Amino acid sequence: MRCGQRINENKEKMSNRKKSNKILIVDDSAINRAILADMLEERYEILEAENGVEAVELLHNYGTKISLVLLDVVMPKMDEFEVLAMMNRYHWIEEIPVIMISAENSHSVVERAYELGAADYISRPFDEVIVCRRVVNTMMLYSKQKRLISMIADQMYESEKNSTLMISILSHIVEFRNGESGLHVLHIGTVTEMLLKRLREKTDKYNLSPERISLISKAAAFHDIGKISISEEILNKPGRLTEEEFEIMKTHSLIGANMLEDLPLHKEEPLVEVAYEICRWHHERYDGRGYPDGLKGEEIPISAQAVSIADAYDALTSERVYKKAFSHEKALQMILNGECGCFHPLLLECLNDISDRIQEELTLRSFGQESRKEIRTITEQLLSQKEITASNRTLNLLEEERIKFQFFSSLSSEIQFEYTNIPSMLTLSEWGAKQLNLPQVMLNPMEQEQLLRMIRKEDLSCLEQLLKAADAEHPVVEFECDLFIEGIRRRKRLICRTMWGNAGKSTYEGVIGRVLDSGSNAEELDRLQKLVMLDPLTGLYNQAYARKRVESCLQQYPEEEFTMMIFDLDYFKSVNRQRGHSFGNRLLKYMAELLRSNVEEETLIARIGGDEFLVFQRCHSKQEDTVEKIFESLTGEYDGVHISVSMGIAETSSVDRSYDALYRCADRALYEAKCQGPGNSSNFKMSMQTDPVPTAISEIEETVKDNFV
Repeated sequence: MRCGQRINENKEKMSNRKKSNKILIVDDSAINRAILADMLEERYEILEAENGVEAVELLHNYGTKISLVLLDVVMPKMDEFEVLAMMNRYHWIEEIPVIMISAENSHSVVERAYELGAADYISRPFDEVIVCRRVVNTMMLYSKQKRLISMIADQMYESEKNSTLMISILSHIVEFRNGESGLHVLHIGTVTEMLLKRLREKTDKYNLSPERISLISKAAAFHDIGKISISEEILNKPGRLTEEEFEIMKTHSLIGANMLEDLPLHKEEPLVEVAYEICRWHHERYDGRGYPDGLKGEEIPISAQAVSIADAYDALTSERVYKKAFSHEKALQMILNGECGCFHPLLLECLNDISDRIQEELTLRSFGQESRKEIRTITEQLLSQKEITASNRTLNLLEEERIKFQFFSSLSSEIQFEYTNIPSMLTLSEWGAKQLNLPQVMLNPMEQEQLLRMIRKEDLSCLEQLLKAADAEHPVVEFECDLFIEGIRRRKRLICRTMWGNAGKSTYEGVIGRVLDSGSNAEELDRLQKLVMLDPLTGLYNQAYARKRVESCLQQYPEEEFTMMIFDLDYFKSVNRQRGHSFGNRLLKYMAELLRSNVEEETLIARIGGDEFLVFQRCHSKQEDTVEKIFESLTGEYDGVHISVSMGIAETSSVDRSYDALYRCADRALYEAKCQGPGNSSNFKMSMQTDPVPTAISEIEETVKDNFV
């Protein structure tokens, strides 16, 4: 009864006065709890638990609001060691000190308690002076430790923040003079980090610790610092540089390296040493054809090699005064094909491995840096010595409104979005991005394949027309369409509100809106259709549906000519044997993606069995070029394996207009191509026999499998 009375008394006392520290007393004896509470209640708020289960529940509820635990050694339901184990599991022991209380003084018990994190041990019977002193000392010790840890963390944060800020300011000055986007340095650091992390997973040759990778990524900001000495007439020349101008431009790597080498202080710092490597040698090439020193192979530091690839990628995908931006896919192709010089083969593998994550990571980093606005402002002030303009103040106000929108949208379980016209950017609520499987922030969304695969072009065009027809007086637009989310068609209703400035339609600023379910059963219908139409591994059409589509086209358009291409992977059986079926499946999916990206939208593509694929399309004036493009796109490297295909081609002008006739003739042409050796294609001719193709194709593969590398 004493325990119940004490709880009521504690509640009454705490209602009358505040006590900053809470002490949890855990003991199955109400008398023992009362004795300890009497000693401590004048200075501390007391919480009580009669067993380990109640203690853990209170720790869950209060967390680090509890300043200390007095824990009995012998308890029912959950003993003291189990309580300590739970405190370790949830890391409470790191923040909340524990003093053991017991009449049990055996060496093994005390030692085990200390091993599990107990801070002190008090024996019964209790001496009030000793108890109070040990409680105070233990709490003071933990408090000092917390302050020390906090001070160190703050110092490390400030140091890191200042270092990063200065690096960013210096690199942005270079960018400003070079007419670059302002994101060049960020992009290079990001891609460099991604490349090195992937390289570390592949090999331990380069001693790439997380700290080393972070250092290289930061030092990458200095790669072009030497351009600060190059005249703006050359830096920002819109056309091709003359030979003399190019030679001047090439000096920036040595100039930058010399600037770092001549630092009066700190030139022995690891950051400066790595920055020197990058600055001097990021234009060297693996085959020795780079500059300034003509290094080759492993003579080039891995830091400079990684930055050189990152620099090439961002240069290709960014608009410059002398060129338009290439697409992500085109840039990767150019680098991997050696059009930008020869790079480290293993780093090229790493680039290919991370290719599907680069764009998303760059977008997230571009809009995830809290200091970005601060850097931009400081840079502008350093260069122009002007006050912040009205436009900048407007941007700050817009940013505040964006923060409000993002906060409220994060609390909602619905798909919300915001589109800004300048810059062209789509922002989704966190929950909405997860539902749609899209990045939360997308730059130039109308150019993003992820989005374009989700909504039909005709629906997107219709929505754009409706939005353009809106005005400041009638800003709300409702639109219903299908969205393809993870390949599944879902009927959605879009409610959009166009945003206008004070000047009316001339200051159109963007759109905010919500995506709602329309209540139709399109999803289930689509799921059933997919089971019938699609190959489950690649997502391409299956053979049965391909046959149906081909026969329908041939009947519907009797006057038009069509081409059927059949191809399979050379040495696929050997690949499966050497790398396993899981790798083989990934390779098949990769080939499917290559097909999708290299054929016209109306072209029919299908997986018709094993490693065999079918392409069916209309004949046109540039038919040979189209076929050649498809054939060449399917040759290259995948995860260290050289891939090539053999292809057979048949046209309706040469054979009967039926699926079976076309397939039989294309299959015969494929056999003839195989007989010529791997990586060949063949057009069907009437001189070719039309008997079923023998099993010699697989036999040919077997005879040359030993040549597979």
